[in-house]
Amino acid sequence: MTSELTEHRTAVPDGPVGSRLDDWWGRVLSVGWRVAAWRWAGPLAVTLLAAVLRLVGLGHPHSLVFDETYYVKDGWSIVHLGYEGTWPGNPNDDSLPTTDERFADGETTLFTSAAEFIAHPPLGKYLIGLGMLLFGADDSFGWRFAVAVLGIATVFLTAVIARSLFRSTLIGTLAGFLLAVDGQAIVMSRVTLLDGILTFFVVLGFGALLLDRRWTSRRLDAWVARRAASGRDTLWGPVLWWRPWLLAMGLALGLATATKWSGMYFLAFFAVYSVLSDMMLRKRAGVEFWSSSAWLQQGPVSFLLTVPIAAATYLASWTGWFVSKDGWDRNWLASGGQRWTGVLSWVPDSLQNWWHYQSEIYGFNIGLHTPHSYQANPLLWLLMQRPTSMYYVGTNAGQDGCTATRCGEAITGIANPFVWYAAVVATVALLVLWILRRRWEYAFVLMGIAAGYLPWLLYVNRTVFQFYTIAFEPFMVMALAAAIGLVLGSRDDPRPRRTRAVVWVGVYLGVVVLASAYWFPMWTGIQMPWDFIRSHYWLPSWL
Repeated sequence: MTSELTEHRTAVPDGPVGSRLDDWWGRVLSVGWRVAAWRWAGPLAVTLLAAVLRLVGLGHPHSLVFDETYYVKDGWSIVHLGYEGTWPGNPNDDSLPTTDERFADGETTLFTSAAEFIAHPPLGKYLIGLGMLLFGADDSFGWRFAVAVLGIATVFLTAVIARSLFRSTLIGTLAGFLLAVDGQAIVMSRVTLLDGILTFFVVLGFGALLLDRRWTSRRLDAWVARRAASGRDTLWGPVLWWRPWLLAMGLALGLATATKWSGMYFLAFFAVYSVLSDMMLRKRAGVEFWSSSAWLQQGPVSFLLTVPIAAATYLASWTGWFVSKDGWDRNWLASGGQRWTGVLSWVPDSLQNWWHYQSEIYGFNIGLHTPHSYQANPLLWLLMQRPTSMYYVGTNAGQDGCTATRCGEAITGIANPFVWYAAVVATVALLVLWILRRRWEYAFVLMGIAAGYLPWLLYVNRTVFQFYTIAFEPFMVMALAAAIGLVLGSRDDPRPRRTRAVVWVGVYLGVVVLASAYWFPMWTGIQMPWDFIRSHYWLPSWL
């Protein structure tokens, strides 16, 4: 139960230290192999929990939920055409089934080869389509399989990254557990949207950046030692061209950007952080011109190691569009588009057509101001003022097994309030502690949150949604787990203090579990009486 975040205490306390739980846990880990087993058992246990909460009943409801109407059908057409085909509109006669209903009933070949304008890159839809190829397009489990698997993998990554970052299996396991049981994370792993896929690649890039920091630190220390041993100066640090984990970060964030353009925000923040981190590592290693060395020497190299591979990955995700003949804008020049002139006249027609498509995507995303009943202002995201209702079907007594006067099935993106609001408080606390203590681990987590949140403050008038916060929620639960570690203290603390901390943390985690059990029907579309459903709308704006 020891937290490595606790500062070393020089004074030896009077009386017994640690709690009785610490005594028992110390006996459990007194055997070497058990320590190694615990290192992986914690993250794997919370991953298994996440799998159960995300996969059981995944095919319910057997209808297209919220924006699944776009991504499921686009995913199915893109794996057949290489681009998103057009689906027929709904009939004017309300007595006839809609296109979504026909698709759910097994009419999955309704799309045509005529291209549809789509405002997001193709990678996420390919992954969705892959799940449908595995299980069949008429299987709602298959619609959601890819998103669910990546949501489960995100829990595992969150646990192992937090464990590595704070050098504590307990903190890593707590971070994974909090994400595993949180409602927004569950919903975004059970509903086929792109944001859960984006989150997986972002967290993957975050982990690669952490590994690069440690890889770089070791090589800087070795370089300084070699220079000192040979009597040479260390005015300027080395230029590190071979940084495999930085390349991996660029690849992961290229995949994120190939899912949604917001992946570019993370690429920008993570790349700048890598240079700032290099600067501080060079200072610590003893490089005299540590700032100039990082920005003028290593900075351009780091750019070449991240941005080109991200750009190439993004471009490669459009391969299906390039090899097709009928993708959107594929024949834009041939249809009267304006060809580039001057120094760019040599650019192939296919790339000019593709670039025009990208400009249309940009224009659509920047200009999206269509009102939506569940749009949420980014200024209020941390308050969870307007979570998104994904699905609701009401029934009366006697219908579909309803035994109350009125029942309903709901899927709503309301996070577990005891996780979300505690994570917001923990984020603020870590910011204050970073200012006071300058621990790089705190800054690293805060950077992940900032990368996912701050850019959206530029678009407060755009139509955006609360569930966009899933992209940085893994970093928020890392902050919360770190804060819990600080509250727990150390097994070397006096027994009364340590026991109180363990009890209060245990009570808090118990409340989190009970709240998740209470909210679970609202996250998974389980039919419940209307009075039960209504009791979950704690704020009027949630309804």
